[in-house]
Amino acid sequence: MVGIKDVARQAGVSVGTVSNVINRPEMVAEATRDRVHAAIERLGYVRSESARQLRAGRSRIISLLVLDMANPFFVDVASGAERAAREEGLGVMVCNSAQSSDEEADYLSLFAEQRVRGVLVTPADATGRNLRNFRRHDIPYVFVDREVPDDEACSVSVDDVEGGALAGRHLLAQGHRALAYVSGPMQLPQCQHRYEGVLTALAEEDMEREELVHIEAERLDVAAGRDAGARLLGMSPRPTAVFCANDLLALGVLQALFSAGVSVPGDVALVGYDDIEFASAAAVPLTSVRQPAFRMGRTAAELLIDETGEDADAHRHRRIVLQPELVVRDSTFAVHGRPGRGA
Repeated sequence: MVGIKDVARQAGVSVGTVSNVINRPEMVAEATRDRVHAAIERLGYVRSESARQLRAGRSRIISLLVLDMANPFFVDVASGAERAAREEGLGVMVCNSAQSSDEEADYLSLFAEQRVRGVLVTPADATGRNLRNFRRHDIPYVFVDREVPDDEACSVSVDDVEGGALAGRHLLAQGHRALAYVSGPMQLPQCQHRYEGVLTALAEEDMEREELVHIEAERLDVAAGRDAGARLLGMSPRPTAVFCANDLLALGVLQALFSAGVSVPGDVALVGYDDIEFASAAAVPLTSVRQPAFRMGRTAAELLIDETGEDADAHRHRRIVLQPELVVRDSTFAVHGRPGRGA
């Protein structure tokens, strides 16, 4: 690699002069600056950011560790974080734990080795052990799409209990009484909280929790949704309404029902969660509980920037809980007409 000494030798100046041209150009005469820049261009010199960060004691990289980058929800979260970071001259490194505790631990170890500025994380490890181990490295982190159980860090989340209740109330308002909830692994708080929300809606109608059919999928993706749809098809009597813990599961259920000739919403009404772009573009546009994903990522990055900035000593951990919104589409049309938005 071409180093700063090579540039200095080529330009016939000292290493300190090259450093000033790069970092404090106003201190160097124009003719000397031109000579140094010409040498940089000829040699193809690129400044070593890692060395600069080591000297400064602060990285310009924020890491974002999500559960599943194949889920467009997390793409929107990353976009929001990236926007906030760029405004502060920072970069975002996006990594995917693939819902694996082991992969999460590996990435957290990598972040510690690289001494990143901070971490935005949606935890995959339900025990919290990975983050407890990471905490000893004294690198700040912010929970994304997860509420912090104590004051260990900032968090930005959505009221998933209310989100589940919105879905349940909507289906009950359409006259459905045979409901099913398709979740991912129930060790994930998001799946638990959305389940609690549906149960809240049932309780408001004096229905028992046992009346809700629960199908727990191994993952939160389309393939798992197709498997859950196959299980629904084998039930007798079959639920007339299904709420899925995210849109990818719902799209998989929709595929399974379509393949079996089951009409949506004629035979089965279907609600997803997240309101990703594909929800409105599905063969039957999907009713979904919208999460403000972009805002979530941006807000989380802003909290991390505040915690690692010049006024870090004045930083206080905050829990920010955003509100979900029900977006009604064709997959839950009422039998005698279309329900109103948020019905």
